Amino acid sequence: MSAKSVIPESHLDLMQKPAFAHLATIREDGTPQVTPVWFDYDGEFILVDSAEGRLKDRNIRRDPRVTIEIQDPENPYRYVEIRGQVEVVTNEGANEMIDKLSMKYLGQAKYPYARPGEVRVLYKIRPLKAHGR
Repeated sequence: MSAKSVIPESHLDLMQKPAFAHLATIREDGTPQVTPVWFDYDGEFILVDSAEGRLKDRNIRRDPRVTIEIQDPENPYRYVEIRGQVEVVTNEGANEMIDKLSMKYLGQAKYPYARPGEVRVLYKIRPLKAHGR
């Protein structure tokens, strides 16, 4: 099953908008942890970029099950919730992805908030179930 067949066609436009997503991961004690994130979509995976060692990074490495909710910035009552699994955790392409996301969300070609010594990590989330409203 492809991601496009999982994500409702009526909500595929949200995948291209500079909408913030809310990424839910599972803490070590089993409770949820939610973080607003920038994202991209390549037609197969939802792509999220972060830095190694952050709480969501530790949670994903321990348990790859996630939920991501994307709210339409033009209509807050319209959203899509996607349950999925992180299939790829990699540093490869992560620096390029954060710059691409910086352009999408800030209109800046280079991510301006990088910290010295920070190691970027890219997560590829496979959508498994979704519903929109």
